[in-house]
Amino acid sequence: MNEELDIEDVAPGLVLFFTLAGGVLRTLLINSKGMWLDETFSVWLAGHSIPDMLHWIVQIDQHPPLYYWLLHYWMMFTGDTPRDVRLLSVLFGTATIPVMYWIGKRISGQVAGVAAAMFMALSLFNVFYAQETRMYTLLTFNASLAIYALVRLLTDTRSARPIGSQFWEALRPGRTPVPVEPAPKKEFSYRDESTQTGWRAWFRWPSLQAVETDLAWVGFILFSALTLLTHNTAVLFWFTVNVFVLGLMLFQWLRKSGSQPAFQAPSFWNWVKAQVGIFLLWSPWLAPFLQQARRVDQRFWILKPTWDAVLQTLKTFLNDSTPNRHGMSDVVLIVYVLILVLGLWHFRKKLSHFLFLAVLFILPFAAELLISLRRPIYSDRTLIWTTIPLFLVLAAGITQLKFRPLILVTLISLGALNLFSDGDYFRFYQKEDWDTPAGYVANFAEKDDLVLFNSNFVVVSFDYYFRPYKEKYSIEVMERGLPLDLYMDGVLEPKMTRDDVPALLALIQGHKRVWLVYSHDWYTDPLGLIPQTLASQMKVTREREFYGGRVILYEAP
Repeated sequence: MNEELDIEDVAPGLVLFFTLAGGVLRTLLINSKGMWLDETFSVWLAGHSIPDMLHWIVQIDQHPPLYYWLLHYWMMFTGDTPRDVRLLSVLFGTATIPVMYWIGKRISGQVAGVAAAMFMALSLFNVFYAQETRMYTLLTFNASLAIYALVRLLTDTRSARPIGSQFWEALRPGRTPVPVEPAPKKEFSYRDESTQTGWRAWFRWPSLQAVETDLAWVGFILFSALTLLTHNTAVLFWFTVNVFVLGLMLFQWLRKSGSQPAFQAPSFWNWVKAQVGIFLLWSPWLAPFLQQARRVDQRFWILKPTWDAVLQTLKTFLNDSTPNRHGMSDVVLIVYVLILVLGLWHFRKKLSHFLFLAVLFILPFAAELLISLRRPIYSDRTLIWTTIPLFLVLAAGITQLKFRPLILVTLISLGALNLFSDGDYFRFYQKEDWDTPAGYVANFAEKDDLVLFNSNFVVVSFDYYFRPYKEKYSIEVMERGLPLDLYMDGVLEPKMTRDDVPALLALIQGHKRVWLVYSHDWYTDPLGLIPQTLASQMKVTREREFYGGRVILYEAP
């Protein structure tokens, strides 16, 4: 099949094309949508010094520090405009595309590698989060490199040798290298290149082939740790990988005399060493992780998941999240399901390949749903890295079509459907519009006005857009979050209760004008106590709706 398609000749060019196309999609209109709550929070955290950043991350956030560290230094060189800060996510999202090709090629061949790169490049879900100032494309990038390194180890018989042995043999003085493949014939020369002594023997640069297994171990350890340091739910990635590899080891031990699976497990002690290395790299974050996990277990904003939410996640991953106005959504979904079935058929003779991708995809979903029975944590964005095994199965399904015209038509058709979904996102999707309330307050604000926020979290979003007005026009107002102020108390989004009403009444005393920026009230002020209390004491004189909430001006009678 590969010979029929001449894929070896065109694959690099196609991967380069999809990488560039994916980069363009991720950059397109990147400055046109407003920075919503979580994005401005990322910028706010990254704008602190490293010690202060760590303090706030541990106290009020639920994520590890890696992304915020990178964004901190990124902003030092680029700035903090929406375009500047979102380009970091674009960078990691685009870099994931060729990694998908490498994984697909290693598991299922060149055609599958190219198809996997296309799915990742045009995926609406991945394009969406590549245009957000959050850690989700970094999570996918790190996980993809860890998966690629692991796939190399599972397809390399030398992974049973002790970790580091290749490095030692390649670098030790006086070594006699044994090439992996026969060396090509060279032109005759009187120079003797068989041995080298002195400093040349010590500093001889090894070939990649000679050390590629050890490099794969280093890559797996490093990027697994970086995945854990990108998002706390990545412990499910570590858990999933261990379930598969240890299960593969057990299977091979039980089937010593029988046929062996397509994937070959590395040696047990090499695997133990790798896990120790991952833990050591991640361990500085262990204590904060436990503190954050305990706080999430006590109180978290995510609602209890439903089976409809899970189904919607699957449809979103397959780019079927935006219903087609012509009623073709179900047809598109059926096409994807058929290709998935073909992908499963592709792995019928490579059961270990199928189980590897199935475990990577299914187990994280199951784990988040199981944990959510105690404390809801299920969120599609935290599972973004599971699009990697999903797209690899889809790509394998493409290879089962066999005939060049049918493969090309299918790739073009699916690519066009993805682009239509991307187009709908660019044209119709809106994010929270914090520029409008900031500009509205700046336009009508007077000296000593009090600006209240029912969610102390949204102060960060408001200030992101309000600060330039404040500095340019020397606006003097007081800002306070309710019922507790984030900057003063360090408590994130406490709920307003009737016990907090007296403190609110005391706060507005002496102020003739009070602004209320009212957003996310379903969580922080479900009883509507703040506007009720203000309306009982003052009169509404101005009000403006914005996408994400409303801003109200109260004045004393």
